[in-house]
Amino acid sequence: MTVQTHQPDDTLTQTMLDMGTRARAASRALGRLSADDRTRGLKAIAAAIRAAAPAILDANRQDMEAARKKGLDAAMLDRLALDEKRVDGIVSGVEAIAALPDPIGRELARWQQPNGLDFARVAVPLGVIGIIYESRPNVTADAGTLCLRSGNAAILRCGSESTRSSHALVDAMRAALKAEGLPEDAIQLVGTTDREAVGQMLSGLDGQVDVIVPRGGRSLVERVQKDARVPVIGHLEGLCHTYVDAAADPQKAIDIVVNAKLRRTGVCGSLETLLVDAAVADTLLPRIAAALTAAGCELRGDARARAIVPAMKTATEEDWATEYLAPILAVAVVDGLDGALAHIERWSSGHTDAIITEDQAVADRFLASVDSAIVLHNASTQFADGGEFGFGAEIGIATGRIHARGPVGADQLTIYKYVVRGTGQTRP
Repeated sequence: MTVQTHQPDDTLTQTMLDMGTRARAASRALGRLSADDRTRGLKAIAAAIRAAAPAILDANRQDMEAARKKGLDAAMLDRLALDEKRVDGIVSGVEAIAALPDPIGRELARWQQPNGLDFARVAVPLGVIGIIYESRPNVTADAGTLCLRSGNAAILRCGSESTRSSHALVDAMRAALKAEGLPEDAIQLVGTTDREAVGQMLSGLDGQVDVIVPRGGRSLVERVQKDARVPVIGHLEGLCHTYVDAAADPQKAIDIVVNAKLRRTGVCGSLETLLVDAAVADTLLPRIAAALTAAGCELRGDARARAIVPAMKTATEEDWATEYLAPILAVAVVDGLDGALAHIERWSSGHTDAIITEDQAVADRFLASVDSAIVLHNASTQFADGGEFGFGAEIGIATGRIHARGPVGADQLTIYKYVVRGTGQTRP
């Protein structure tokens, strides 16, 4: 494994263009493979990652040492860290992707016109997908294998903090593909930490990249969306809300809120703002706050929340717009569903928002009114994850309005073409 830290611009440009050319060739080869071939490759990758676990963990240990020296915060360190359980989780994710129905060639719709022409809309791969991400090495496996499942070639560019871990994973993945006689260039990892490589990918590599998927913090996603010369599937931060309605089951509310905030604070589905109906705030908010505080969560409340739980810190306007990715939670007391909807409309990033209530009519109105990629009723926002949706894994949670929204799994990495069958028709 060789990790380059700098190359002259002309050399880097040629290196990236070569990657694009190889990825395009691999994508064409993937298009000629059968679903069984892709499944065989995925199963081989799962076995290879399991066998390479000691090397992957050793590489991750080096990444973690370097990250601590750089002073990365706790959320970033949590995203970067691997252990045997997490490597097993990566393997299980690949196996789940291998078990998914193959999305390529699916007939999405079919109809006939009066002239006898037979029309079909059929799923096909996007082509070459560039994935740019930060510290989570599991994204390396998720992205590479989801692309393979959907017949796409992947060019991966990880953050410098996870480069050793990601190289170890990709080495195992490519070796598995090669051993199976499948195109190893279907999964490539950019071998330099030079940020100019990102710019090269965003340029489209002379037409070789079809789609860019960014996964990371606001600055990364904003740069990608601003500079990309190819379509982007992406999202900004997960400013996730949970509204506790007057008709909420109290214990259910406590359990869901604590899980939504604290199960893993560094994931994009982590709860960042709690909204509590004023009708039950006096009795229920102290119980929720006590459970959160006992578990180590810092609370920042508005004036109404602090009047009920004075130990909370004072929330500022910035708190409503902050993705903490840490054990910190903003809390507001609102006037019923209308107050909750107004707050969410003002501050939500359109990622994931939830309601806790036993009133089905209120739940239905919330689910219909909140314009986010994922909305939940009586469930933790931590379910904002492709694996939990049955997608095996996901590259990210898309919050845009074109092509894909919500968890981006194998199905969402396809487009379609029209197949028209005739019997000799000519147009008058």
